[in-house]
Amino acid sequence: MTIDGRIVRGERTRVAVLDRALPLATSEGLDGLSLGKLADALGMSKSGLFAHWRSKEALQLAVIGHARRQWTHEVIEPAMAAPRGVPRLWTVHDRRLGFYESGRLPGGCFFANAHFEFNARPGPIRDRLAQELRDWMTFLTRLAADAVEAGDLRPGTSAAALAYEVESLGVCAVMQSAALGPGTFGNARHALREHLRALATDPTRLELR
Repeated sequence: MTIDGRIVRGERTRVAVLDRALPLATSEGLDGLSLGKLADALGMSKSGLFAHWRSKEALQLAVIGHARRQWTHEVIEPAMAAPRGVPRLWTVHDRRLGFYESGRLPGGCFFANAHFEFNARPGPIRDRLAQELRDWMTFLTRLAADAVEAGDLRPGTSAAALAYEVESLGVCAVMQSAALGPGTFGNARHALREHLRALATDPTRLELR
């Protein structure tokens, strides 16, 4: 099977553009992205970018998809390698905070910023962001339910409430870190660690670092 070199080069260019667009979106806003601004940042022609995305909205949707792939690689996949139950739920939280601490995205969190930006703006962008949030909360809720089913947490523990608490700690930490400093991430780790120990069937078995 022969691979068309133009397709390979086109996909390489597309990924390179999205790699640049994603951090830019966290500092200037998803709505602040434009083909012209991105072309200037990359030293490319606007017409070259137009060949990949025919509109600003198409570019924004592509950036959301790229952010999800990055999040999956940096947070979800490493967490799924941890043992089922509390260790896996904890690893998601810890990897998430570690990703924020790395400074890979200058604005802190792509999804938190974009949700605040588009929350009151109906349309395809808000709809896509809402679906991403539903998928994420479903994932967290499933991990919390697994921790109950595995016997790590007391029967009757609300998986939905625990998922909400995990999400709240993550969003609060990254949104406050710019003003209050990196200590917010340590606070978020400490808060969940103590909460999980309070819910645990046997706190002495939980090794959360």
